Amino acid sequence: MQLRLALPKGGLLAETKILLETSGFDVHHYGDGSRSYRPECKNLPGLSLKVFHEKDIPIQVAIGNYDLGICGLDWVRELTVKYPSSALVELRDLGYGKHDLCVASSGLSGISSLSELKDYDGDIRLASEYPHMAESFAMKLRLKKFRIFPVWGAAESYPPENAEAVLVSCSPAKGGLLDSGLISLVHVLSSGACLIANRDSWERKDVSPLLNLFSDGDTVGVSRNGEDGLEAVSDSSHFPVSVPLRSDSGVVRLALPDGHQQKPTVELLERAGFDVREYTAGMVRPDIGIDYLDVKVIRPQDMPLQVANGNFDMAITGTDWLREHRYRFPSSPVKEILNLGFGKVRIVAVVARDVPVSNANELRKLLRDGELPSIRVVSEYVAIADRYAGDKRLSPYRMIPSWGASEAFLPEDADLLIENTETGRTIARHNLKIIDTLFESSACLIGNVDSLAECNKVDKADSVVEAIRHSLHNVR
Repeated sequence: MQLRLALPKGGLLAETKILLETSGFDVHHYGDGSRSYRPECKNLPGLSLKVFHEKDIPIQVAIGNYDLGICGLDWVRELTVKYPSSALVELRDLGYGKHDLCVASSGLSGISSLSELKDYDGDIRLASEYPHMAESFAMKLRLKKFRIFPVWGAAESYPPENAEAVLVSCSPAKGGLLDSGLISLVHVLSSGACLIANRDSWERKDVSPLLNLFSDGDTVGVSRNGEDGLEAVSDSSHFPVSVPLRSDSGVVRLALPDGHQQKPTVELLERAGFDVREYTAGMVRPDIGIDYLDVKVIRPQDMPLQVANGNFDMAITGTDWLREHRYRFPSSPVKEILNLGFGKVRIVAVVARDVPVSNANELRKLLRDGELPSIRVVSEYVAIADRYAGDKRLSPYRMIPSWGASEAFLPEDADLLIENTETGRTIARHNLKIIDTLFESSACLIGNVDSLAECNKVDKADSVVEAIRHSLHNVR
């Protein structure tokens, strides 16, 4: 009987590789230097392995695409607190990847204890990569008024200006003080790598060949609603776009990107005459030499929503993420101010190389002829992918959100991928092919039209825009 095991990439990869080796798995093509999403296990020919972004593994196991998976307990609970009836079984704590989740705040926010958080009279903005657990915590604590801001990462950079509290990874060894200078208010979850299973596979398949190899781990048990102080949350959304903007006495708030967009942004700002030394040094709140400009470094994926919510007036992100945001929120106050020209990628539709189609019309014909019962569409760009599938009449289709490494899904776990590519080489290397180009994306300066219209910000924001515009003309 074929067994399917989902393995993590990223932070858990190295120790998972060691665990597999010491447990007797003869696994090839799984490691930091490997570009393969499909490792091979030589001594268990009935075992199929696939590498995913860790956040995707609980979902893939829950829906039955994989019998077992290795990931952090935090991402398991992020799923089960939202969907307590999901078909997940937590089998074993694997003993590595240990970290805690805590709710933390900045002392500058006036909240330095859990009791002060509970008694806070204002609107509590709670930012986290774990929005479902954050919402569950807020409901359990019976906070008077709160809003959850889901972010792709770097949540610790949001307090105190853009959030009163965050749910983040923390270390009790630091005495409650996080590396970012935040104060831990309450412990929420102790997490680490764990082995999980699909409940149906657990009950119907013989998974003992795998469990025997993982015999040294401690049994965890079946995930249940209410563990670790977290209650199931409803399916309602707490992610509003239109909210009252906070007054900052004419300060213009600018979000700058981290990651691969940082280097070309530095070059742009240098040409515009800004002091970027603190930005290049990796500071979260760099001073770039303009007294009325308040700068913070966050993930580009988060910028459109944060600008829409009034946490920033302007930001440098990608037109892909701006379009993703506007498809989700057509009435959003966010607009593109300048196209910056760098970071160019194409957003493309991708299928497995052996699928006999070269465009969306031929893919639709496979549906019409019954060769595909439905189309499973996977993407980090959920709204863009959903719009594309609808426009191309690829119905019936099912959306599969992904957190990255989306090429791994095809062909076993998805039929169509909506992805960004610069050269197409990575897509080709994974035995995939492009059948359509949706649009081209590049870096852009975006702004909140409501906040930028405030009389005490107009001239200041215009001067920043014109400096950046002038630097673009100098290059061209």
